[in-house]
Amino acid sequence: MKKIIVACGSGVATSQTVASKVTRLLKEKNLNNIKIEVVDLKSVDTHIKSSAAYIAITKIEKEYPVPVINGIAFLTGINMDLELQKIIDACK
Repeated sequence: MKKIIVACGSGVATSQTVASKVTRLLKEKNLNNIKIEVVDLKSVDTHIKSSAAYIAITKIEKEYPVPVINGIAFLTGINMDLELQKIIDACK
């Protein structure tokens, strides 16, 4: 099972909303082998090592060794399909 992490400032409201939406979209595509896990920003560096991608809600200031997905797309719907495809590609 592949793991994708989602983080916002506090790891509570926005990241939970995005995680739920991404989980639903992946289930609709029968991609049940991808786990979406919510973490707080302070924990990203710890969890990134075992993740296939990182869905960021906040502006990213550094480079990560995995693809960084624009989490705002899942809140607004703008470019959501493109960002979802990046998640799917990262998990192949």
